[in-house]
Amino acid sequence: MHKSVLWTSVFTVLLVTVLIGGIAFGQQYKRSETLYTTGTMWGAPTSWNPLQVWSSATGTIGLCYEPLFLYNPLTDTFIPWLAKSGEWTNSNTYEVKLRKGIKWSDGELFTADDVTFTFELGKKYKAISYSSVWSSLKEIEKIDEYTLRFHFTNPLYQEWGDHLYTVVMLPEHLWKNKTEKDILSGANLPPVGTGPYLYDTHAQDRMVWVRNDNWWGTKLLGLVPAPRRIVDIVNTSNNVTLGMLLKGEIDLSNNFLSGIANLKKSGYPILTYYSEPPYMLSGGAICLIPNLTKKPMSDPSFRRAVAFAVDVNEIVTKVYGNLVPPANPSGLPLTMSKYVDKDIVSKLGFKYDPKEARQILADAGYKDVDGDGFVEAPDGAKIKLSIIVPSGWSDWMEAAKTIAQNCQAVGVDLEPEFPSYGAYVDARTGGTFDMLLTGVGGLSSTPWSFYDALAHHPILDQMPNSNFERYDNPRVFDLIDQLDRTPRSNLEAMKSICSQIQRIQLEDMPVIPLWYGAIWAQAYTGVWTNWPTAAKDTPNYLPVAWPGYWNMGAVLMLTELKSTK
Repeated sequence: MHKSVLWTSVFTVLLVTVLIGGIAFGQQYKRSETLYTTGTMWGAPTSWNPLQVWSSATGTIGLCYEPLFLYNPLTDTFIPWLAKSGEWTNSNTYEVKLRKGIKWSDGELFTADDVTFTFELGKKYKAISYSSVWSSLKEIEKIDEYTLRFHFTNPLYQEWGDHLYTVVMLPEHLWKNKTEKDILSGANLPPVGTGPYLYDTHAQDRMVWVRNDNWWGTKLLGLVPAPRRIVDIVNTSNNVTLGMLLKGEIDLSNNFLSGIANLKKSGYPILTYYSEPPYMLSGGAICLIPNLTKKPMSDPSFRRAVAFAVDVNEIVTKVYGNLVPPANPSGLPLTMSKYVDKDIVSKLGFKYDPKEARQILADAGYKDVDGDGFVEAPDGAKIKLSIIVPSGWSDWMEAAKTIAQNCQAVGVDLEPEFPSYGAYVDARTGGTFDMLLTGVGGLSSTPWSFYDALAHHPILDQMPNSNFERYDNPRVFDLIDQLDRTPRSNLEAMKSICSQIQRIQLEDMPVIPLWYGAIWAQAYTGVWTNWPTAAKDTPNYLPVAWPGYWNMGAVLMLTELKSTK
């Protein structure tokens, strides 16, 4: 179906929805005090445990539990938060000074003991996401109630910088008596944090936070979050979200919404980060992930052929309407472009060239033996593959269809499948897929984050957060570790190591970067204004509520919003 026809059909359905009404969100709470968000959860909230990084309810990390620092990728700056300062006093010691007067939401003081306890949990339980810090962290020295020194042996400078804004602090007085099961997998309800919002309630289709009017940030920094409540809505369809946005039932949508450019031109009170195409900020690379433990995906030549087979520009133009740019073959985010070795990418990179894809397949021994239009493996085995993306993710679904058609055109039998989000995650984590689409890395303070996501090691039976393709290359592992141990101040050394990784990466092609995922942000301006945009007179923060992004400055967006009522 042509895009114009598709948009007309969708718009007609939505217009009818607007006219006849729908679920009247906002009746329970005063609308002028409530911020409605969506695009962050694809299932009912079931956990408020911040150690469950990707499965905890939206806002658990950032609104309730807070880190020592925030990091703003738009300005590439660290912002002191629970910590008032932090510095390397020598090559092996990092000193943190905490703000005084911070309290947990139950009234207990936040002190150095809570920081020590939080990090030492990672030493005790390897399943905790930041446990790897103890491969170089020797001890934590408490100088006084508000000063700590982290003593390292051969520090992992890059990783430590990430931990400063991704690891959130836990209350020792409440967590010290928890069982291992409760610590690692408990729901932790109600959560007790230091943040600007408190748990209010939740349902199958929403998570509700209420402002903490005793938050330390108001007294110490003069910051007051504008919304009294934040209600995050669970939507299973991007098109449903669009209808809610048009009716003013959603204030901030972090979904891909088809036809947003047409809506802006039609005068709807909807705001995007840029006023013109591409409208959205760019984030991390969306990659085609081949399962390297299965044939023929285990063959670098097959993977390279697939890379040349995919018409990324068709996805960018027809699926996204030029709202996203093609990815650099290195996969590094645009914010990390200074680390891209252009010569290596020019020599070893890839672009849409179906003729080249067919030639690579032929040279590697892939031939159509039975005349059905699809190649068999060099050993004669039939090849029949699937590419999976979550059902309801309309943009990825269309992209998967395009990728499958492109591969079929060069003789690779690939079909798209759309399992539920839960089934998709299970397949990705357990390695039971052929190919899939997913983001690799994202906005970060260091290129190490991308490479760790690309080739995290060791490789386990379950890979919930990274290296979904199961890329096993000791040389790459070693280079990533070298990068991790390079001080952030040594830019040239970082560039050199990144260059070496890129050479091997583009020769092996463990993943295929396709396009940069947009930081989808469509704001309804009928209730709240002063949203972050590219304009100089608006707040310079990320307008997004995805997991992890509150700690990247988005929480400060809440203090800048203004009610229209």
